[in-house]
Amino acid sequence: MKYTTLGKTGLRVSVVGLGGIPIQRTDAKGTRKVIDACIETGINYIDTARGYTVSEEYLGEVLEGRREKFILATKTMARDYDGMKADIEKSLRNLRTDYIDLYQIHNIKTDAEFATCFGENGAYQALLEAKAEGKIGHIGATAHGVEAFERLITEFEDQIETVMFPYNIVENQGEKLMALCKEKNIGFIAMKPLAGGNIEDATLAMKYILANPNCSIAIPGMGDAEEVYQNAAAADADGLTDEDKAACEAIVKALGQNFCRRCGYCAPCPKGINIPSNFLFANYLRRYGLADWAKSRYFSMSATAKDCVSCGTCETRCPYELPIRAMLKQVAVDMGDV
Repeated sequence: MKYTTLGKTGLRVSVVGLGGIPIQRTDAKGTRKVIDACIETGINYIDTARGYTVSEEYLGEVLEGRREKFILATKTMARDYDGMKADIEKSLRNLRTDYIDLYQIHNIKTDAEFATCFGENGAYQALLEAKAEGKIGHIGATAHGVEAFERLITEFEDQIETVMFPYNIVENQGEKLMALCKEKNIGFIAMKPLAGGNIEDATLAMKYILANPNCSIAIPGMGDAEEVYQNAAAADADGLTDEDKAACEAIVKALGQNFCRRCGYCAPCPKGINIPSNFLFANYLRRYGLADWAKSRYFSMSATAKDCVSCGTCETRCPYELPIRAMLKQVAVDMGDV
């Protein structure tokens, strides 16, 4: 396993980390096998979240007695002081530890969220206090949109030490900002390395990501030991060959007409549908086997795929010319939202 320094945190992390979303679909016994495989292969970074239902709890149970072998990262959607403070304490209890190496503000995007998080009595204040108390070691943030990514590393570069953002064979819209992260010594964490499960060749996907020197670490979701062994092996593989590059181009071409990159250019929808979120939750349903989790989040939205009136406005804005109306109809079918 190869290791690198995660930006200005100074943490030495394996270039491949464990993404904790799929932990939800296993149990404590299965989680133990995953962690055993991580130790065997040298993976020392674990990413989870308050929103991943039982992920923190299962990880906490199996990490008892070997917590020191790992760098733990988690995150929350809390935006205000009280919410963040409560979630930090909850994460500490769930993970059965007295400190978390990296705590992240999760999926920040709107002006209002930025103002709340980094304003007086915001989530950032709670993170600072927890850091001073030794409950967390470092502060980071995650984003799905390029605009939010750019704001984090230009307006808030002194507040955060890491950024997590989608990066994979078909999602390279953040490459210029990744280079800026490197310049500013902000650790870059690549999420969605398999594009939400749309990329089937995991080894090629990992090789592509790790070939970018501006990427600190990739965190593929891994729910069983075999996935750990496969992704760990990719970290030790040689760089991209001409054959690999051709395969990457083929994947881009194949997914180009039916893959949402969550750029947000389709917004606003006249009916208030968050189009990228509809596709995101559908992918969790189809690719990750997380039906209950995906549906609970899907149906919690104020407008869902069935509310589409096929006006086509979104398709005129989509830079990738996606057939969004047809894709939304399929989402509604898959979700049983008809």
